[in-house]
Amino acid sequence: MSAERPHDLQPLLGKLVVLDTSGPFVYIGRLARVGSEYLVLTEADVHDMRDAGGTREAYVVEAKRIGVRVNRSAVHVKLAQVLSLSALEEVVGF
Repeated sequence: MSAERPHDLQPLLGKLVVLDTSGPFVYIGRLARVGSEYLVLTEADVHDMRDAGGTREAYVVEAKRIGVRVNRSAVHVKLAQVLSLSALEEVVGF
């Protein structure tokens, strides 16, 4: 993710996105700002997968189906931790 230029993410501003990280956390929220080192999500769900019995994929599909479980009004996520970013609308169920 760090090799991607921040301006490449501009079309996703204001959209609900999913961030998969190198750690146990998955972030779902509205992409509010793209910085050189951080992404800012608002109306965000910060979810520790160690607390869940399922997979990341199942959690994200459920969030798309029933809505984001907001537990942060805003969160800054270090770009260096982000493995992938996609619009929640692009998630396909199984």
